[in-house]
Amino acid sequence: MSLLFQPIQYGELAVANRIVIAPMCQYSANLQGELSYWHEQQWATYALSGAGLCIVEATAVQPEGRISYADLGLWNDQQRDQIKALLEKVRSLSPMPFAVQLAHAGRKASTDKPWLGKGQLPPDDPHGWQTMAPSEIAFGSDDLAPQALTLQQIEQVQADFAAAAKRAVEAGFELIEIHAAHGYLLHQFLSPLSNLRHDQYGGSLENRMRMTLEVVQAIRAAVPENFPVGIRISASDWMDEQNGWNLESSIELAKALQQLGVAYIHVSSAGLHEAQKIQIGPNYQVPFAEAIKQVVEIPVIAVGLITEAEQAEQVLQQGRADAIALARAILYDPRWPWHAAAQLGEQIAIAPQYLRCQPHELKNLFVPFEGD
Repeated sequence: MSLLFQPIQYGELAVANRIVIAPMCQYSANLQGELSYWHEQQWATYALSGAGLCIVEATAVQPEGRISYADLGLWNDQQRDQIKALLEKVRSLSPMPFAVQLAHAGRKASTDKPWLGKGQLPPDDPHGWQTMAPSEIAFGSDDLAPQALTLQQIEQVQADFAAAAKRAVEAGFELIEIHAAHGYLLHQFLSPLSNLRHDQYGGSLENRMRMTLEVVQAIRAAVPENFPVGIRISASDWMDEQNGWNLESSIELAKALQQLGVAYIHVSSAGLHEAQKIQIGPNYQVPFAEAIKQVVEIPVIAVGLITEAEQAEQVLQQGRADAIALARAILYDPRWPWHAAAQLGEQIAIAPQYLRCQPHELKNLFVPFEGD
């Protein structure tokens, strides 16, 4: 029996298997950070994929926290109500739980859509704005320096994370993931390469972790007591020679996160510095997940060029992680979980409208969703 298709708990949330759809920005919201028709079809595709959990794209807690002007937001009630309506539609298709990743892009905000190739937009561009960060250090050599957040602005960011989390619960999401990875604001506070502050949010590891831990505490205080709150981190800046954020620091962060009651840790890496030297290959980020799994008791989710069913199963069988997240692989193959179940000799629950497409040689691959 494969581990990939065994149920798992993220806090109080039980899911049917250990395949997670990782957050992937679609750059398809309107200028008000609201859903478009693209999101309707994309979320429906996710819902029918057979994965155990879907975490939708990085969703900004402030307008200035968007990566681009085309990002989703949850900073007002109209956005919440539109998401609630779409989640109700999606829930009519599939029982798969949906989660949201709450985010602030910090100095990596105010960009154009990536396929347009313009990079970061200046504040005087109609679609740009002034970025904020722990310190006045730009991400890229062609980017404008951000403004350093004041203590009052830090408090406001934390309050906006909490307010967005409350709206996420009201909208019908069943889990919240905090985005502390990929060089965005919380990661910027963690890394000594982007955080040169001299107050309680900079300097020592304890101080650099403070922002992330306080955001976790603010969100957990804003949602119901047992509502699951997970987090995604970059375990390494891939800048060890420059004394960047590294695995040892991530292990200390993971221990502190577990003490605060997070439901899981989703382990990625990189995104903090344009000079990063990443050694890319199959499973290239799994060692980070494996190291963190050794020091925490909560689930650890692995990601990073995991593209084949047998490969994902092996990671779980070897005890290197508790679940597998897919991003580009599931955009390329939206039925990846179906194909994985077939390759591993497992059954998978699907919408009954699809039962007739079961391959002739696989008599026991599909079962209908419970209740259908």
